[in-house]
Amino acid sequence: MRIPKIRDYVIKNLKYIMKPRSIAIIGAAREPGKIGNQVVKNLIDGGFNGKIYPINPKADQILGLKAYPTVKAVPDDVDLAIIVVPARVVKSVIQDCVEKKVKGIVVITSGFSEVGNRELEDEIVSMCRKYKIPLIGPNVVGVLNATQKVNASFGPKLPYKGKIGFVSQSGALVIALIGWTWNQRVGMSTIVSIGNKADVDFSELIVYFAEEDPDTNAVALYIEGLDAGPEFVEACKRASKKIPIVALKAGISERGSLAAMSHTGSMAGSARIYRAVFKQAGVILAENLEDLYDRSLALSLQPPARKDLIMVITNGGGAGVISTDAAEKYGIPLQDTPRDLVPKMKQYMPPFGSAKNPVDLTGMARPEDYYGAVVDALKHPEVGGVVVLYCHTAITNPMDLAKKMYEASKVAENENKPLVVCFIGGEEVDRASIWLKENGVPTYPSPMRAMSAMGALREYGRLLEKL
Repeated sequence: MRIPKIRDYVIKNLKYIMKPRSIAIIGAAREPGKIGNQVVKNLIDGGFNGKIYPINPKADQILGLKAYPTVKAVPDDVDLAIIVVPARVVKSVIQDCVEKKVKGIVVITSGFSEVGNRELEDEIVSMCRKYKIPLIGPNVVGVLNATQKVNASFGPKLPYKGKIGFVSQSGALVIALIGWTWNQRVGMSTIVSIGNKADVDFSELIVYFAEEDPDTNAVALYIEGLDAGPEFVEACKRASKKIPIVALKAGISERGSLAAMSHTGSMAGSARIYRAVFKQAGVILAENLEDLYDRSLALSLQPPARKDLIMVITNGGGAGVISTDAAEKYGIPLQDTPRDLVPKMKQYMPPFGSAKNPVDLTGMARPEDYYGAVVDALKHPEVGGVVVLYCHTAITNPMDLAKKMYEASKVAENENKPLVVCFIGGEEVDRASIWLKENGVPTYPSPMRAMSAMGALREYGRLLEKL
């Protein structure tokens, strides 16, 4: 059901869903392998330190926790109710939640508008709106908050902890990518699976992350369809003053549009229309799933680039050429090295190096050469940001260079300029890249991806200049 407007009560009360002190799992099951059992187990295994109340009229205990016949029988207040009962029972369960004065509801259960059962979906939404209880879902995986250790879902585990708030219409995508956040060290603060977005949709979640959640520095969206376009634009304009928003729009082909409709009951729409909406709203577009995470990672860890001059510093001419092409593609065409910066760059390279932009330190570059060149570039008043490209050579230990780049990131922080790194190589390089990301420096395996990340940082900088 389309949101009537961006509702203040939803934005204020979403904290009870994202950061609950007590959770009731209605439909908790004793049998391993059932969703109602997995949600309880995930809360326990994830380290949730609030109160957990399994609700099952046929059980005394579930996973060592006292079970209650209904949510109304719980002796304490309940912030969040996770509903996993069959669709036909959901309405009566929500009535119990209303009487219990539950503050937020997540309906994992499927079988609503995505299969044509819109009437029942509208009925449960009307109940929640009447009593001002935000509802996430139905047809979702759940909600995961890494900062609060809340795995209120049937996902495998909490994501790697970070500063990205991720909102997805695809639950399966959430499940699949949780492990990826650990492998790639792409940190999430919160993941919200919104499924049919029958009540709360993207708009109110975006505003919540921007205005109510200090743990989130950037918002990433996986979108199949929007039902409330004007509200989405309003929310993004309101939120982007404080945090960047990156979106991947799926279902833009005719066949993809039909798939989106059957998946979450959403109208997908044309790519051209969505690009126009996103531009109007100040949303940064991602080309694909990988790009969504690449751009969100940089925006969650780095300040925006406030000037057009982006310096690229490399030890490989080929990597520099690729970065030059990528820079044009992503809206940051490389400019000449400032005249007074040229002699400073030359002191870090042999005579056959190049101080042009990209700056080629050559394969002889040592970690201290990289550090000096990067720091001098960052401190130059005309430079808006620096991209570092490293191709593995026998001369340089990748971890030694990573530590120098971490030191350089502190200079970047003092200068309020973004630093993005690209390490190209094998296992040693991968370990160094992971270490850098663990220490807050966005690092990528290819020049193209690094330049896309810097392009997003400059795009956000330009957006802020217009506000």
